[in-house]
Amino acid sequence: MFEKILVANRGEIAVRIIRACKDLNIRTVAVYSEVDANSMHVQLADEAICIGKGPSSESYLRIERIISAAELTDVDAIHPGYGFLAENPHFADVCENCNIRFIGPSSRAMNAMENKAVSRVLAKKAGVPTPPGSDGVVDNEPDALAIAKRVGYPVMIKAIAGGGGRGMRVAHNDISLLKGYHSARTEAEKSFGNAGVYIEKFIENSHHIEFQILGDNKGNIIHLGERDCSVQRRNQKVVEETPSPLIEMRFKALRKQMGKAAIRIAEEANYTNAGTVEFIVDEKGGFYFLEMNKRIQVEHAITEEVTGIDLVRQQILIAHGEPLKISQGDIQFKGHAIECRINAEDPCDGFRPSPGRIEMYYQPGGGGVRVDSHAYAGYVIPPHYDSMIGKLVTYGKDRREAMDRMSRALGEFMITGIKTTIQFEQLILQDPNFRRGVYSTNFVEQLLSGSRREMIQDRA
Repeated sequence: MFEKILVANRGEIAVRIIRACKDLNIRTVAVYSEVDANSMHVQLADEAICIGKGPSSESYLRIERIISAAELTDVDAIHPGYGFLAENPHFADVCENCNIRFIGPSSRAMNAMENKAVSRVLAKKAGVPTPPGSDGVVDNEPDALAIAKRVGYPVMIKAIAGGGGRGMRVAHNDISLLKGYHSARTEAEKSFGNAGVYIEKFIENSHHIEFQILGDNKGNIIHLGERDCSVQRRNQKVVEETPSPLIEMRFKALRKQMGKAAIRIAEEANYTNAGTVEFIVDEKGGFYFLEMNKRIQVEHAITEEVTGIDLVRQQILIAHGEPLKISQGDIQFKGHAIECRINAEDPCDGFRPSPGRIEMYYQPGGGGVRVDSHAYAGYVIPPHYDSMIGKLVTYGKDRREAMDRMSRALGEFMITGIKTTIQFEQLILQDPNFRRGVYSTNFVEQLLSGSRREMIQDRA
């Protein structure tokens, strides 16, 4: 087994990886920016090296500094977590060229799924349906208008790179298409350094459902069920759960169909390690490939709760060259799990980020409650990174028990000194439609409309 692993990330995912390493008796090295000197992952690691100033462009995205830290501390492998360099094939290549194992897919697999436009082509080769749209990057306005006319409005303009809802716009007519085309390109260039966009049919009242996969270096690929990520704000996930209420209540046959489709896509890309295949499902049960995330997901914890499989541990074992010791038939799904992303944001001010010092921090506990976080009382949240400060996960024998535990746990979660999304997520858990499992990707938009917005302000 590896003797020492460098964690090329920060925040809760860095803490999560360090814990998995400790369970395997592997020593860890943390890298950190100047503003993260007091972060939890720095305190938990066996060694820590500062790699630059606060902005990620001067620290967590600097490949040469991370490699220098890895060589200085003589590590065997690097785990990139999610975000930053996790899906960068050049980083994976540099690691391998320096005789450092990259804990993730190979650069070849990443290049096979290079971006969302390329992934659509691969999905078609695998026989998996994709939304009608462009065959690749849309380079100009006339092409954009022609594609929209062919597939019919509404359409979605999407950045080919990155994620997190950035570089995405919905257009309902020619005017909004041209406006959205340019604003999406500008945002994509700023966020990902790549202005490329493509266009596909926007499926209204859709459901965002993804499948977790694991693949080893021997050609074995399995899926670990679905996660429903339809509760989103501006295409950014807020609440996730497994199993999906839509599949459980209306389309149970989809689980096997979509699981097989996810595996076919991974096989087509010769994929190894952990990954997630994302789909859109319409109201009639039709499903379409969206993209593949070539890394561990933020929401991996709920899959761990219902399968009992430690996904980060599996990542490390696979990267070490060990074959999967579990087959598809071994996977058993028990109970229900829900995750709420706890963000340092102000719901009453357009979800504006709320960096600053945490004065009091008390996290919930008890049976069926899990908190993955790097926050603590006295911790100063820097303004340079994503606003998520933790994930609250609850597990129950069924969906009702998981929801009740989540409502209770959110009520116990106390953070002062900054604004958080806790109160907003309490409203989600109390919403009658959410309780019934009847929701789609426009759920949060409806929740934030009219009198409900006033309720949020009153509760906050």
